[in-house]
Amino acid sequence: MFIRLIYYGTAQLNRSEEEVWLLPLGHLMDLWECHKQFTGIAKPKQEIFIDDVIPVGI
Repeated sequence: MFIRLIYYGTAQLNRSEEEVWLLPLGHLMDLWECHKQFTGIAKPKQEIFIDDVIPVGI
């Protein structure tokens, strides 16, 4: 499992190996999920647009 995480961090996310080791696991997994969604490998479970978050008139 760690070899795969190091690969994702270094090759796919352009981080040094030391940075990958120092990242909290949850942060690394969030970066990996964002990368997958950005490249089209995965789809978000829910799409929210800025108009849904900020009410009209602000």
